[in-house]
Amino acid sequence: MLIQTNPRFQSVRGSLGLIMLVSTLAILLPQVNVVKRADTTNPSLRGVRKVGVGPAGIVPALGVDGMYGNDGSEPWTSSQVQQATDLAKELSDPNSKKPLIIYAGLGFLYRNAHIPGALFHGPGGKPEGLEDLKKWAQNVPRNQAIVIYCGCCPFSRCPNVRPAFKALREMGFTRLKVLFLETDLARDWVQKGFPVQKGK
Repeated sequence: MLIQTNPRFQSVRGSLGLIMLVSTLAILLPQVNVVKRADTTNPSLRGVRKVGVGPAGIVPALGVDGMYGNDGSEPWTSSQVQQATDLAKELSDPNSKKPLIIYAGLGFLYRNAHIPGALFHGPGGKPEGLEDLKKWAQNVPRNQAIVIYCGCCPFSRCPNVRPAFKALREMGFTRLKVLFLETDLARDWVQKGFPVQKGK
């Protein structure tokens, strides 16, 4: 009873409470800000999250400005991310002008299954693949709509789409998009019943 009314004890207890509150806010506020940016940067991305807590629990590869790796290192913006459902609808619409589709992954995966009409120039993560892609792109109009995809592994770790996207962007292409396949082509495209083509 005496210790509770001691002003010195009250001061120490208040200071400890304040320290705990500040520490908790320091942990939580960056997560809240990241979630807010993910929800408001692009209305079509609202509510898109992985199961998880904090910045690592947000899908970083959506291309939301400033999100990937929490430092804005993705080469694309949120408006340059193509969702699989939207591309599938576009490809099945006989009245839509189709984009050129570039597969930037591995040859054996391309032969096994790829999006119909997709062009293959080798893996975007290999110098020879990038050189072949750039050679092909030299005579393509810079305002041509192009969608790049890989789907060999989880999108956030894909070694191929980023170099391919950067190479075409540096060549001056203005209508580039990257196809968001969160897990891989099999689960995020084939198993959803979207169209596929096999062979070359």
